[in-house]
Amino acid sequence: MISIDLNCDMGESFGAWRMGSDAEIMNYVSSVNVACGFHAGDATVMRQTVEAAAKKNIAIGAHPSFPDLQGFGRREMKMSEQEIFDVVIYQISALNGICRASGAKMRHVKPHGALYNSAAINQPIAAAIVRAVKAFDETLSFYGLSSSYLISEAEKIKLKTVSEVFADRTYQTDGTLTPRVQSNALIENERDSIAQILQMIKTQTVTTVDGQIIPIKAETVCIHGDAPRAARLARAIRQSLIENNIKIGAV
Repeated sequence: MISIDLNCDMGESFGAWRMGSDAEIMNYVSSVNVACGFHAGDATVMRQTVEAAAKKNIAIGAHPSFPDLQGFGRREMKMSEQEIFDVVIYQISALNGICRASGAKMRHVKPHGALYNSAAINQPIAAAIVRAVKAFDETLSFYGLSSSYLISEAEKIKLKTVSEVFADRTYQTDGTLTPRVQSNALIENERDSIAQILQMIKTQTVTTVDGQIIPIKAETVCIHGDAPRAARLARAIRQSLIENNIKIGAV
């Protein structure tokens, strides 16, 4: 039986955990990536998200970003490799402390937003991120865009990698995600989203925005928790995977 992880970016609020959308989405996913305060989230929201995920036995990961609260971590920032190393260490350390205090375990790291997208195509940035993860805990799994520098740099230093694909994003011919500034970056139709996911999982390929079919490695599918109707999409994806005899579980 084919198996896939469903992951969701979560804890992206302030003051109080989003009990509605996040709580419902946790019924459908197998792992969560918790914002660590630099693009969203704060100490209370991080704790509440960790506790909720632990109760449902969902794998918990850190979701570090550029220090960009105003831009939700989606603006590229010019930082040195050492600065990137430092901010990643800082954020995953914070989440790990909350996990330990809550009796939970942090299992993976997945960069967020512009940090993720920059590292996917920039080898030095990717190398700085994965070095920070390994320096902190070499047993952590590392989530990154399939066939990108995030994966290849993590493999170089023997981190366990998990190749990620996206439920609601379109792809370019080089395997990168279509930039959000472009009008065709998002897949807003639920049926189209599910069709793309099934193609990626069953055939390990994806159809690009210009109609080409390219290879892709799908080990985990990302659902964006901040997207409109995210819980509805998560539910529909889970149901479709079950109907197609695809097992859902954390890596």
